[in-house]
Amino acid sequence: SLPVGTIFGIYRNPIMNAPTESDSFLQRGDNAMVAAGYCLYSATTVLVLTLGSGVDGFTLDPDKGIFLHTHQDIRIPSSGPIYSFNEANFHDFPPAIKRYLDALKEGSSSVGVRSNARYIGALVADVHNVLINGGIYGYPSTRKDRNGKLRLLYESCPMSMIIEQAGGAGSTGTGRILDVQPTEIHQRVPTFLGSLENVYELDQFFHYYNDDDDDDDDDNNDDA
Repeated sequence: SLPVGTIFGIYRNPIMNAPTESDSFLQRGDNAMVAAGYCLYSATTVLVLTLGSGVDGFTLDPDKGIFLHTHQDIRIPSSGPIYSFNEANFHDFPPAIKRYLDALKEGSSSVGVRSNARYIGALVADVHNVLINGGIYGYPSTRKDRNGKLRLLYESCPMSMIIEQAGGAGSTGTGRILDVQPTEIHQRVPTFLGSLENVYELDQFFHYYNDDDDDDDDDNNDDA
């Protein structure tokens, strides 16, 4: 069966003892998020949690009905050979992402080996695999969805906090996810999560090849 999961983030109320309103959540994750986690429901049920000082994992014992502390101080490898992107959208990805994925498959990236595609299509399962084994998960913008599909406040930020607390990185391709100032509850952002070296390299591709977007737009306008 397909593994699925639940993601949660806990934000600090900006005004103590004040009623919580929707605007209370429009805060940068770096300043306001105090805890984040996810539950992965598969052959076993695993809870991964951070309170801002590292990441720990807990596995459900169904006989006793309790979670056992099975993964202490989880650390993501500094780099890894796994990439998790929905390549059905490859031709709709920004040029920087196309170049980066080609480099991974050719073995010319900084990882130094040809990378392996591992994409389930379930955010929690895909990120958990990257967290344990190293590599990068990505949901970029596409021609149809210019900001990707993942929601900043309750998908990208919680997952980014977990990955960062495990020694990895979370990026939009142009900046740190936890530094994004939200303007609406359901705001979406391009999301890249994973090993520090993998995410850094992807950011470099955006830095050097982002201008290709303008070239593609010009070509499309000429064709029109």
